[in-house]
Amino acid sequence: MQIEVPRDRNSEFEPQLIKKGQTRFDVMDEKIISLYARGMTTREIQGHLHEIYGVDVSPSLISTVTDSVLEEVREWQNRLLDPIYPILYLDALQVKVKSQGRVVNKAIYFAFGVNLFGRKEVLGIWAAETEGAKFWLQVITELKNRGVQDIYIACVDGLRGFSEAIEAVYPRTQVQICLVHLVRYSLSYVAHKDRKDVASDLKSIYQAATLEEAERQLALFD
Repeated sequence: MQIEVPRDRNSEFEPQLIKKGQTRFDVMDEKIISLYARGMTTREIQGHLHEIYGVDVSPSLISTVTDSVLEEVREWQNRLLDPIYPILYLDALQVKVKSQGRVVNKAIYFAFGVNLFGRKEVLGIWAAETEGAKFWLQVITELKNRGVQDIYIACVDGLRGFSEAIEAVYPRTQVQICLVHLVRYSLSYVAHKDRKDVASDLKSIYQAATLEEAERQLALFD
């Protein structure tokens, strides 16, 4: 579409609807990115936009839009981090991902940090075939290379070798097993009909305000 931009003597006119040099609408980019995030292929996005909006969008344009997002993701993933995080949460989720026309299971690794102002930050997201301590060592090493000098407490699950991977990079960090994982592990030894009652009783232990109170509740539980 050819657009005639009005010109004035002092070159002060600025278009409002379509900016100078703009080649496509931002709203359309957002639609393409939203569809791409839902796992649709380039051809599926093209057909969807034609069906809903009656517009023909070339596959190359769709690829250009999605590639620009991937570049922003890479910049975010490699950004510098704060030197100190009092608390770091590390965990992985098993999710289904569409890859090369097939749906496969992948481990998505997450690192959440609590900064010195008490705010939570997503420090990074990684994908791998499975969860393992070896890959976690790569993640922790990357955090170190991105500027994290010290972590006070690392909260993790009971994955074998996880604590050793953290201590290899941050030897002074206190590793704490996540309470949710501890409770789940404990309930694996309990009959199914008793799990609700036992889970409720365990709260009095891990929600105790002091060590002495926790030990007293543990004795009562026993």
